[in-house]
Amino acid sequence: MPYRATIGIEVHAQLQTASKMFCSCRADYAAAPPNTLVCPVDLGLPGALPVINAKAVADTVLTGLALGCRIAGVSWFDRKNYPYPDLPKGYQISQYDHPLCSHGALEIEVQGQKRRIGIRRVHLEEDTAKLTHAGDCTLVDFNRAGVPLMEIVSEPDMHTPEEAYAYVTRLRSILRYLGVNSGDMEKGALRLEVNVSVAREGEQGTKVEIKNLNSFRAVLRSLEYEVARQTQVLEAGGQVEQVTMGWDEAREVTFVQRTKEEAHDYRYFPEPDLPPLTLDPAWVESIRAQLPELPAAKVERYQREYGLSAYDAGVLTAERAVAEYFEEAVARAGDGVDAKMIANWLTGELFRLLRAEERPIEASPVSPERLVELLRMVASGQLTAANGKAVLAEMFATGKGPQEIARARGLAQISDRAQLRQVAERVLDENPGPVADYLAGKEPLLRFLMGQMMRATRGQANPQIAQEVLREALEARRSTGAPR
Repeated sequence: MPYRATIGIEVHAQLQTASKMFCSCRADYAAAPPNTLVCPVDLGLPGALPVINAKAVADTVLTGLALGCRIAGVSWFDRKNYPYPDLPKGYQISQYDHPLCSHGALEIEVQGQKRRIGIRRVHLEEDTAKLTHAGDCTLVDFNRAGVPLMEIVSEPDMHTPEEAYAYVTRLRSILRYLGVNSGDMEKGALRLEVNVSVAREGEQGTKVEIKNLNSFRAVLRSLEYEVARQTQVLEAGGQVEQVTMGWDEAREVTFVQRTKEEAHDYRYFPEPDLPPLTLDPAWVESIRAQLPELPAAKVERYQREYGLSAYDAGVLTAERAVAEYFEEAVARAGDGVDAKMIANWLTGELFRLLRAEERPIEASPVSPERLVELLRMVASGQLTAANGKAVLAEMFATGKGPQEIARARGLAQISDRAQLRQVAERVLDENPGPVADYLAGKEPLLRFLMGQMMRATRGQANPQIAQEVLREALEARRSTGAPR
């Protein structure tokens, strides 16, 4: 009987509030000098009392609603006790058996198959200080201590690394849509831990935790490695130990950090300095009204309204800023420009330019209005597709408009039939031999004569109209009986 993996994921997301979770210190600690954004509350000094950040509660409830969770009418905070240098108080103010949100779900899709992943809980806590190891000593920066941290705990409903990857990428997308988290994993704003066990069908395996994964690739690769490792241990007749693992990115292997503590080792008890948190149902409904259209709903609408493929709709909706750019461009469409054309140029040419300079869509020098202006020129025949791409690249580099660039570079496509007829007549006059051979039945020579037309117009002739005009000029000469 084959072995099967069971996977659950804990996601820690820093909330983008102005102040910390239980005090008025600024929460934007990233660029601040060490230990400059601290106060007696952060440090747990005697007599300092915490005060709950209402915005953090609202953001957590908003996230819970987006994930279909039940919102607790009454919730409270607990003390999670463990001695570690990054906890100045010797405990963390968190939530245990009465979280703000519970019993939710997130739908993922892997290889065309949709699956529902349960969300066990979404709770609120404070972040810890940051440790920096320098040789034989460890430095502690308390700026991060107390920053609002939302923990999202899945049910163990995933069974492959690919499902785990789909789950974390979809969850990050939702958090960014809601505006509650930046999704910046490099800066630690979003931190991931996975729990994985391997066992035969119907049996229960031993759970191993992999901590502090800072990229989606790390989630995928660490699970691939750990599932293979545990399977190998079991097949050899061994027993998997319950441990906490780290992930060595360079060697792409997991390694033992420490033996795993059980929940009761943390000695949870209600935080005595904070009252129970009672949520008014009307207030919860006012938060629900703030929910934006989420990625899954956008994917369905883009396919239904714009006729896009599931893949293109998925790419356009993965980031809220990209979806907003696309929708603004579609709102300006017309004159031969439709949603499919915008989607193709946005996910193709514009994405390529953005990737080359590692820019987000918000920093694009080409606005939706300017992109549609360019696409109108392509759709109307003023620019060839190739010249349109060249113009877009210069728009991106200079910020100039497409009309200005096309004029300056002489790239505007010639679609005027009278003008093209003059060019065709000149080409035919200059090439009497190929003209005679074509009229004698050598059809392939049309390609040569078209090449001469494109050369004469420096590639600016509208190919379709130019070929029509060239054929008309040749047929006119056929009717006269000989090349002119």
